[in-house]
Amino acid sequence: MRNIPFFLLVLIMISCKDSPQKKSETEAEAVPVTAEKEKYPPTLSEVFEAHGGLALWRKQKHLSYEMPKKSGLEKHTIDLYSRKDVVETEDFSMGFDGTDVWLSDPEGKYKGDPVFYHNLMFYFYAMPFVLADDGIQYFDTDPIVYNGITYPGIGIRYEAGIGTSPEDEYYLHFEPETHQMAWLGYTVTYRTGKPSNDIHWIRYDNWMDVSGVLLPKSMTWHKVEEGKIGEPRNTVPFQMVEISEKAISEGVFTKPENAEIRKPVNTSE
Repeated sequence: MRNIPFFLLVLIMISCKDSPQKKSETEAEAVPVTAEKEKYPPTLSEVFEAHGGLALWRKQKHLSYEMPKKSGLEKHTIDLYSRKDVVETEDFSMGFDGTDVWLSDPEGKYKGDPVFYHNLMFYFYAMPFVLADDGIQYFDTDPIVYNGITYPGIGIRYEAGIGTSPEDEYYLHFEPETHQMAWLGYTVTYRTGKPSNDIHWIRYDNWMDVSGVLLPKSMTWHKVEEGKIGEPRNTVPFQMVEISEKAISEGVFTKPENAEIRKPVNTSE
């Protein structure tokens, strides 16, 4: 959703043509459906469909959810087209206004890196749909086995220059019968800028239907033991989830006057 979807561009082009060309318009409108399916690996398209489908997802304008944590409640709000976002807590807030990442932390309580964190949970939460973004490459990956069940998978990497850590790799694994997403493996290269073989694993097995879109009710990180998925480590719940076809006010993402602009950590050091 970072860019205007291909099917919208086709519809715009069609609207500029003369109205008598009914047959050609009908044929042109049918093209994007095939093109969309061919753009992704067939198994990934089936995963999208198992979660409500890309067509429904791309109608949505914004997403919000709350994360109850020991430190307090976090509310995340995201514009699904511009990818502007804001994270709000009782003590601090951070976000992306379309140009800069900002942090408003009057009492200096936030100890992390807002450039890394401001949209981190969104990309985990909006799986598998964010894997339809532009600038993504897909590759074959071996299935994983957990508790005697084999989960087929798809490998994902980003093209150079996409995001703050394009060297990251992701591994989506799904239920063999339903094609619902079951696991996400991922590497973290943000602070090093170098490829990594250290794969972290998240279990997706608690879904809820929100306006026809299947979204996580919780996600569970697992320990990794000798390269294999181990026992659960911690579970992150989500509540007050809302996804809507209505646009949200741009003012929600505006940098507060007391906020400071933050830049990525220098990974060359």
